[in-house]
Amino acid sequence: MILKSINPFTNKTIKEIEEYSEEKVKHLLLQSAGSFEEWKKTSFDHRRSLILKTAGLLRYNLDEYSQSITSEMGKPIKESRTEVEKCAWLCEYYAKNSEQFLTSETVETDAYKSFVSYEPLGTILGIMPWNFPFWQVFRFCVPTLMAGNTVLLKHASNVQICAKHIENIFKNSGFPPPVFMNLVIGSDRVENVIRHESIKAVSLTGSEAAGQKVASTAGKEIKKILLELGGSNAFVVLEDAEIRKAVQIGIKARFNNAGQSCIAAKRFIVHESMSDKFISLFLEEMKKLRTGDPSKEETDMGPLASIRQAEIVEEQVKRSVAMGAVLITGGKRNKAFFQPALLTHVSPGMPLFDEEVFGPVAPVTVVENTQEAIALANATNFGLGVSLFTSDLIKASEIVHAFEDGAVFINAMVKSDPRLPFGGTKRSGYGRELAIQGIREFVNVKTVYIDQ
Repeated sequence: MILKSINPFTNKTIKEIEEYSEEKVKHLLLQSAGSFEEWKKTSFDHRRSLILKTAGLLRYNLDEYSQSITSEMGKPIKESRTEVEKCAWLCEYYAKNSEQFLTSETVETDAYKSFVSYEPLGTILGIMPWNFPFWQVFRFCVPTLMAGNTVLLKHASNVQICAKHIENIFKNSGFPPPVFMNLVIGSDRVENVIRHESIKAVSLTGSEAAGQKVASTAGKEIKKILLELGGSNAFVVLEDAEIRKAVQIGIKARFNNAGQSCIAAKRFIVHESMSDKFISLFLEEMKKLRTGDPSKEETDMGPLASIRQAEIVEEQVKRSVAMGAVLITGGKRNKAFFQPALLTHVSPGMPLFDEEVFGPVAPVTVVENTQEAIALANATNFGLGVSLFTSDLIKASEIVHAFEDGAVFINAMVKSDPRLPFGGTKRSGYGRELAIQGIREFVNVKTVYIDQ
């Protein structure tokens, strides 16, 4: 089978890549498992030096990597550069902190000595998506490698140029090639890879459907899995919010990466006293967005990653309008481009409220009070994050625990940060990436008890 990299702006094929044969995949699995025996013995100082070289390569080749992201999935070039820079920051963060995070911890018991150690598991399979083709991979693999594991990457089929870049980055940084390898295979072959004895655990970032399939296979094999799936984040604006700040952040939270982010603001829940002003200002800011060629510096929003992705979003908007949602502006599709859309009168039961909308669509739901806002924010099968806007920080600290998501950002957009754990609840998945929690996901938390 041939995997195709297609530029969503031109709809032209950039490159065709032939899948690896079964024999090659099995060879790489065995190679990865074999290299683990040596890699796990390396010192933190050695791993640190290599990951800092990785950060250097990311910055040195920033333009090349950014252009590949933009050409393969349509992200504006300025956002692509930010993504690569963030990967370098992540490398530096774990270079600084990994040894401390994984240092054995003494526990006082009735033993002569007892402690908890953190030891690598082996080869970890990473199944990664196309929407942040560098960041998602680095977010998974950097702490995994620093913990002493080896990594096999199964990247999305449409971003194989990015996948090859990443493989070369680690190789050129001095990592032994079997420690990080890219598996060029389609999704239909993932199940057999998970079942292979060389794979000790799996990390998947992707859709809810992909999570169900991968978790089912890993569960049958009794292998640990981390799932970072979809989201339908609420963006809650209370009656005492600083409205201009909320609107400015809301524009970025919804339209960054053309709305193709699991943590994008996908449901705007606004107090009735602020709704008219919010909608008016939001519409005003939307008109300033510059849509077009993602390789141009002035472009704020490019196409969606594929024509099919744009068609899905178009259908979600049409079905919601048929159910009573009011389209204020936008909503038209031209190939892979989808005109930024603002809708009001959106309520539970509509696709724009119940489903994850992976595109530049801002649905607004008006509420009468804070209690209703919290209830609607929680009225979803997803649970990644909530943005809450209010001037009363005491009140915010009191109600923050009422939200069921994995994160609450007050007067800010939900974002990932190497210093903070990242993950969701409900059908957004389980497990945590980043921070100390992320590096401890794929280790053996070993109890050691010594008696005299």
